[in-house]
Amino acid sequence: MVRYFLFRIAVAIPTIILVTVVVFGMLFLTPGDPASIYLGDRQSSPERLAEIRKVMGLDRPIYIQYLDFALGALRGEAGRSLQTNRLVSEEILDRLPSTLELTMAAFVISLVIGGGLGLLSAVRHNSWIDTLTRIIALAGVSMPVFWLGSLIILVFSLQLRWFPVTGQGGLERLVMPAMALGIVTSAPLMRLVRGAMLEVLRQDYITTARAKGQHERKVIMVHALRNALIPVVTVLGLQFGGLLSGAVITESVFARTGIGKLVVDSILSKDFPIVQATTLYIAIVYVLLNIVVDFSYAFLDPRIRLGERQR
Repeated sequence: MVRYFLFRIAVAIPTIILVTVVVFGMLFLTPGDPASIYLGDRQSSPERLAEIRKVMGLDRPIYIQYLDFALGALRGEAGRSLQTNRLVSEEILDRLPSTLELTMAAFVISLVIGGGLGLLSAVRHNSWIDTLTRIIALAGVSMPVFWLGSLIILVFSLQLRWFPVTGQGGLERLVMPAMALGIVTSAPLMRLVRGAMLEVLRQDYITTARAKGQHERKVIMVHALRNALIPVVTVLGLQFGGLLSGAVITESVFARTGIGKLVVDSILSKDFPIVQATTLYIAIVYVLLNIVVDFSYAFLDPRIRLGERQR
């Protein structure tokens, strides 16, 4: 187990380094001079512009700039915003609670709807429930989150007036964006759970368990579900990371002051340091989630020995 942990960390390090190179390259692939963007509409002489570039470190060799960016980002010091002149880490930390709140709420909704309906569809295979569930899953996969969000606002806010339209606040302002993001992400999970459960339910040990007279609920929840969870856990880990990045669109639709809204505003204003830092941190979250998912396999299935070959 320890050997496999060290191996996964060793594999993750080159991946993170490659991500830092790609994210750092965004600065040079995007049109515009960061120093000019920092000055905005203020008039400045070439000397003043050169001074700003020196302060921002843009006059140094590219490899030195990259090392400063990479080491600073890993220390949580990813520079300053070109628009507010605040530390990028402060900007992200101010918005992080809102994004985590939305992500966790949407993840729970996705897990309940996707996992519950997927399990029900597999248990009631080829019934009208299975058909209806598959139609719901297909509709969910086909719906963009911004369209569903707009529809939810139209129905539950403008027509029924159950919730406020947009904005930041308490639970009443969290329900609609969490529903939009959770429903969209539940559709692929629903299909995966259904497929995994159907495959497991066809195995011989399930037939044996039923032949021994075990209750159907025990067969489903103890024998079948646990073995079907391995591919599902893989998707859940990636889905959680996807919810963090998917919140970009949802927060824009519902005007929530989270990291997603921060990224959109930073892209529009060409605030390079914030775009670079958020992209890098989301990529690191994906890498860490992959490691956590790999280790969860051993707890779900004792037959799996991480890092060891079967003899």
